[in-house]
Amino acid sequence: MISKIGRAATILALCLSLGLHWLALQSVAWTTMLVENACHVPLSEAVARTFDGNHPCDLCHVVASGQKSEKKSEILETTGKLDLICITRTLSWLPLWTPYDYPRTHSAIPERSQAPPVPPPRALPG
Repeated sequence: MISKIGRAATILALCLSLGLHWLALQSVAWTTMLVENACHVPLSEAVARTFDGNHPCDLCHVVASGQKSEKKSEILETTGKLDLICITRTLSWLPLWTPYDYPRTHSAIPERSQAPPVPPPRALPG
């Protein structure tokens, strides 16, 4: 349960950092404008009026001002901090190789004490 909440919080933070909340609000604004315009004029004219940019609604103004304020805050100059002390670390994920001396085994098949018969036996007719 906690991992699902953590995953959802991570996805939400990523969406907010990418500005997808403005896209969602703009989509709501366009949908609302399209429905309102379609009540008064034909659908083709309602679509053109919704997306031409000359007739923004109140929510469109809010989205535009919010996006502008975010862009202004991104322009702030940041000074980078230089890390002059570099520490090298050695990572050893695999254990060192150590030779292994396998024990010697003797064959479990006993050696033949007699030679095979000459000539070899023939198959029985049958």
